[in-house]
Amino acid sequence: MVELFPAMPLADWRETKETLHRFEQIVGKIRLAASVRRNHWWNVPFHITGRGLTTRPMGPLDQLFCIDFDLVRHLLRVDRLDGRSEQFSLSDQSVSSFYRNLFETIAGLGIQVEIKATPFDLADETPFAEDVGHATYDPAMVTRYWQILSQVGQVLERFAADFSGKTSPVHHFWHTFDLALTRFTGRRSPMSAEADAVTREAYSHEVISFGFWFGDDEWPSPMFYAYTAPEPLGLTHEPLTPTEAFWSPARGNHLALLRYDDARAADDPAAVVLAFYDSAYRAGAKLIGCDIDGLSCPGGITGRSPPR
Repeated sequence: MVELFPAMPLADWRETKETLHRFEQIVGKIRLAASVRRNHWWNVPFHITGRGLTTRPMGPLDQLFCIDFDLVRHLLRVDRLDGRSEQFSLSDQSVSSFYRNLFETIAGLGIQVEIKATPFDLADETPFAEDVGHATYDPAMVTRYWQILSQVGQVLERFAADFSGKTSPVHHFWHTFDLALTRFTGRRSPMSAEADAVTREAYSHEVISFGFWFGDDEWPSPMFYAYTAPEPLGLTHEPLTPTEAFWSPARGNHLALLRYDDARAADDPAAVVLAFYDSAYRAGAKLIGCDIDGLSCPGGITGRSPPR
């Protein structure tokens, strides 16, 4: 039996997380370069599989390929549509050796792709090919990371079922290392002229987003989160559930936060997380004038009981 929401202190796997994050950025940049662009950059994130993470198929129609992280056997696997496949171990790799092995592997399969081979929005900008400093990989902690992603992913899928409007897939963003789901009101969002192209596309419409991340230097513990964008006035005065949840400043706006450890200590952790997401949704939706009842699904948290 796998524990629901097992312990995951950032201190226990910080170095492994930093290494794995860079592995994922390398593969993610390949996905970005080789996939067909979707609205709000939905083509870019990874999806969870029964053994790890996948890019999903990408590339020219006659040369489709897919890259998968097997986080049970700790392998990186590249598959081509013609049936050819190669893999190598994730253990005992530096970022430099992972980068070299991956590009040698895809070249051997006849795949040509170019990326900007430096980290995105991380503490350093060491080119992947030169990064021998990040070389820690704890298989047990990486497997636990995937197990938690899988469990939280299913909680988000359950939460998504309560909403009948436009919603994103549940997906894992490799640049920010979080799992996310986004609800859309259907209304376009005003955008600053200074906003970059990525932001303009990601936030072209009003959104209320929900997710989970594994902690960082500012919040050195895993967190469930939610936010409304654009943020309405008075958001932080709205109540959150459970009582341990709180509003926190974040880059000029605010996040609704619930510590992972507070949720996992509850008698029904999944129910607590669902209630947290619902309270954050109602807080934002109320203030932006979203039709909460009209966008609910019968039988969900925000809806009515199903017909008998």
